[in-house]
Formats: sequence, structure tokens, C-alpha cells
Amino acid sequence: MTTTVLFWDIDGTLLSTGRAGIYAWQDALREEIGRDVDLAEFDTAGLPDPLIATRLLREFGTGSQAAAGLRLLRGYEDRLPGSLPRRAGRVLPNVREILDALKPRSDVYSMLLTGNTRAGAKAKLGHYGLDRYFEGGAFSDDTDDRAGIARNALAEARRILGEIHPDRVYVIGDTPHDIAAGTAIGARAVAVATGGYSLSSLQALEPWWGVEQLPDPATFLNRLDIAPVTEHGWRS
Repeated sequence: MTTTVLFWDIDGTLLSTGRAGIYAWQDALREEIGRDVDLAEFDTAGLPDPLIATRLLREFGTGSQAAAGLRLLRGYEDRLPGSLPRRAGRVLPNVREILDALKPRSDVYSMLLTGNTRAGAKAKLGHYGLDRYFEGGAFSDDTDDRAGIARNALAEARRILGEIHPDRVYVIGDTPHDIAAGTAIGARAVAVATGGYSLSSLQALEPWWGVEQLPDPATFLNRLDIAPVTEHGWRS
């Protein structure tokens, strides 16, 4: 049996927090630099969390000192669970339906490939009830380079599953960074325009598939050539 591996981005792909994480960054930054900063216009789309911390310190604080960046990052992680209820976020269209369709299958393995840290990903997925769908993945704790995160994700998948055919590996995300991550590991990139980028701007980067939003489960499985399961449990 050939296993299909799906690497999922979180923000803008699986869910939207309504940018509730900005509250956690603002509160953590206040603690670090001793003054209030309005981050409403600060662009975090597609950036790994450690890089967000570095850029915040360069723009508003004490430069990019490693110790200060780590304190800021940990402060953000500590405050994130309490910040998420402050905005009306949501699971994005058809995400839960697709994940429900994939969860019982032994021939499809869903993992995370995200710029979130492990703690950040856990908080977001737990808050929106998506944590049970994923079997590990790669995060920004070990590297803030998206290509590096992608390589770590593929290595983790191979450790668990053994050799994986490259045509059965997909990276699903909403930013150019996700498309580039797919390219870095020879995966097929599925670009979904439910984040901050238009479909036309994503398609200009030539992903394997580009959609305005994730489709219904049957369409999704068909496009990825994942055979349906019949009522008797056999794949057709």
C-alpha cells in the first residue's frame, strides 16, 4: 500500500484566529521592552514565530539579541492560550470535513508543517478542536527557515513511514512560503487562498494546485488521487 503524506500549514490554511495572536505578541513585547506597541498593522503572514520575535525586537526593542528573542517567544507562547478567545476565529471551510474523511484511513498520513512553535501549534489546534487529526510534524523550534522546517517534516515522515514516493507528498498552505517549502522537498504544493494572499498571486508561483478554498472531501480526495472507501471498507 502506498501512503500519501499531507503536510498541513495552520494559520490561513486550517484555521483563522482573527489575528488573536497579536494580543499575545503585544503583551509579551510590553513585558520585554517596558512600553506598549500597537501591532495591528504588523504583518506576520507566513513568518515562523522565532523570526516574528526577531523582527519585533529589531523594530521596537533592543535589536535581535538571542536571549531577548527567546524571552519574547516564550512570553508569546505563555500568553497565546488566553489570547485566542479574544477574537472570533474559526476553522476554515471544509477543513474539518476533509480531516474527518482522512482520519480513519491507514493510507493517508496527515502531519503539520508550520512556522508555529510546538507550543503555539498546540494552543491553536487545541482551541479549535483540530489537535486529534495530526500525527506530529515539524515546527519552528528547531529552525526559523521554512525550507529547513519542510526538510525536518519529510525526515520525520520517513522515520515513521519509511521510504515515501515523492508523487505522494503534498504541502498544503496559504502563502508563497508554503509553496516554496513544497519545492524545497520535491512535494506537490496545494495553494489555498484563505489567508492573506489572492489566488492569482499564489498561482503565479505555479503550485501543483491552487484553489480559492479547500473543496468538499470528495473533490479533494479525487484531485489528490486518493481512492475513496466503499461502504464495505474497500478502496475502489
